[in-house]
Amino acid sequence: MTTFLEEVNRRIDGVPIQRCYHCRKCTAGCPIAFAMEYNPNKIIRMIQNGKKADVLNSSTIWLCASCETCVTRCPNDVDIARMMDVLREMAIEERVDIREKNILKFHEAFLSSVKMGGRINEPFMIANYKLKSGDYFSDVGMGLSMLMKGKLSLFSPRTKDIKAVKKIFNETKA
Repeated sequence: MTTFLEEVNRRIDGVPIQRCYHCRKCTAGCPIAFAMEYNPNKIIRMIQNGKKADVLNSSTIWLCASCETCVTRCPNDVDIARMMDVLREMAIEERVDIREKNILKFHEAFLSSVKMGGRINEPFMIANYKLKSGDYFSDVGMGLSMLMKGKLSLFSPRTKDIKAVKKIFNETKA
């Protein structure tokens, strides 16, 4: 039987998280650590201790911005951002009741936009997210301001090789 640690390491397919010696540089550099239920260092410790349910049910894995500051600070090159991606995938696969539902809805809207045109189509992505989240009007003023200042385009460019994008999504079953 595969342990939680072994499963995470297999799916990361890189530096095993056992290489972490808990120097906490990842946590010190994380811009989101203040909002996390468990800091990145604690998540690694929990994985090492087999606390799968606690990790997959935590809001921390959804709050990670994947900015990779933790990765650049890690003296052992542990890819914590990739680890968080793997943990989110595992939570979805195991149908965990996700506490940060709007983050997942944003993620789905983002991928749907990329899948459609190979790039982010901001108006489509925003509309898709708003429909999924049910939060229709909370930031309309900001959106209109961005549109008026030219920071938001109604039409986004499409990639030249949309077939290659579709192939990537088909091969990864995303």
